[in-house]
Amino acid sequence: MAAPPPNPVPVAYQAGTSLAVPPWLNKGDNGWQMIAATLVGLQSVPGLVILYGSIVKKKWAVNSAFMALYAFAAVVICWVTWGYKMSFGHKLLPFWGKGGPALGQKFLLEWTTLPETTQYSGNGEVETPMARPYFPMATMVWFQCVFAAITIVILAGSLLARMNIKAWMMFVPLWLTFSYTVGAFSLWGGGFLFHWGVIDYSGGYVIHLSSGIAGFTAAYWVGPRSRKDRERFPPNNVLLMLAGAGLLWMGWAGFNGGDPYAANIDSSMAVLNTNICAATSLLVWTWLDVIFFKKPSVIGAVQGMITGLVCITPGAGLVQGWAAIIMGVLSGSVPWFTMMIIHKRSKLLQKVDDTLGVFHTHAVAGLLGGMLTGIFAEPQLCNLFLPIVSSRGGVYGGTNGGKQVLKQMVGGLFIIGWNLVVTTVICIVINLVIPLRMPEAELLIGDDAVHGEEAYALWGDGEKYDPSRHDILDDTVHINPSSTGTTQVV
Repeated sequence: MAAPPPNPVPVAYQAGTSLAVPPWLNKGDNGWQMIAATLVGLQSVPGLVILYGSIVKKKWAVNSAFMALYAFAAVVICWVTWGYKMSFGHKLLPFWGKGGPALGQKFLLEWTTLPETTQYSGNGEVETPMARPYFPMATMVWFQCVFAAITIVILAGSLLARMNIKAWMMFVPLWLTFSYTVGAFSLWGGGFLFHWGVIDYSGGYVIHLSSGIAGFTAAYWVGPRSRKDRERFPPNNVLLMLAGAGLLWMGWAGFNGGDPYAANIDSSMAVLNTNICAATSLLVWTWLDVIFFKKPSVIGAVQGMITGLVCITPGAGLVQGWAAIIMGVLSGSVPWFTMMIIHKRSKLLQKVDDTLGVFHTHAVAGLLGGMLTGIFAEPQLCNLFLPIVSSRGGVYGGTNGGKQVLKQMVGGLFIIGWNLVVTTVICIVINLVIPLRMPEAELLIGDDAVHGEEAYALWGDGEKYDPSRHDILDDTVHINPSSTGTTQVV
């Protein structure tokens, strides 16, 4: 009797090798998804923690870094307690899922399912089956958690150097619950925009447009930094800022490469396009600085890098390489123009103190990327990823191509409108409980007053803060709050 042919599947991939390897598990996909999640997590901690702590004035380094660190930790707990199922669970409303915990092993060890993602055609037949990646729910919960976390960390960039840290501690869970989960379910979890065919490959709308609009809105309600800080706000460590920016750039491989939920060819396309667009955008922004300001700005280069990464995100695995270059040229020039030209001429933009320009680098770039995705999404690449198999960008013709641009516009307007309203309500409610803005004494001193800690212990600004006294001591001046509430220098 002839021996049976050898099993063509490597032993490591064979089902039944242990109880921890169920038949549906693909170890390659699971391994890549966990790596991608870790890369995205590193973008926040330590990436944006380092970037924020370095790009601000020295007296705000600790506070800025801590806002990012706190947000990351708070989101993790809120996400597994109720946020994940609100974003990817069963439908409660067309734009919102039913909340619930994602903590028990019975749920977390199951084969991943995104229950509301089955796409039906016009005649009621299944066009695309429910999304079911070949790894456990625990992997999906963690992967989506780091996306939720970095969204709020990005939002924090608009509020640095003046938001009351206790108000921020309240803001994080409220905004995650009432804003982020709505965008995530609507566009990713099987909500109405998902099934209508709005494209957001990896978060141009869910993450960047929402954080940019919400950050700008919250900055309006919190109010501006102190006049002294607005007039002069130099980074305290440009080299460390570049280290944080580098972590952000390299981490984007997980950000865009992980969203096919598989280590497949579309993931490879997304990672390459991401780097093409980011590099192009950085170069364009830098040359615009040279042309108009006669000097290349390192901070400007970082901003150009970020706008390129943001712009490619909604279409990373759906556009061709030449389109990624075009998107990089536009992401390096359009946000540059809104930040350097329009911002200086707009009374509204001047009035709202968006500390790191998150409105320009994320809201403008995110909306731009979403619209360009509607133009350049390639039909074959769309079929690899999207639930609506007839999806295509405007340059590829047909009625679907023209409709896609309209869908992208409507999806962007929904995210903008929702975040304007919800963020406003959240800020007003918090302000009823605790002031959104730091007291003037803390604004004057910074980290030592807010946390009792300083970023650089070997030297300082000379200010000292004694919470038991009503005055602030400085090496050169004695400052007392006057009876009218204004500050007098004696």
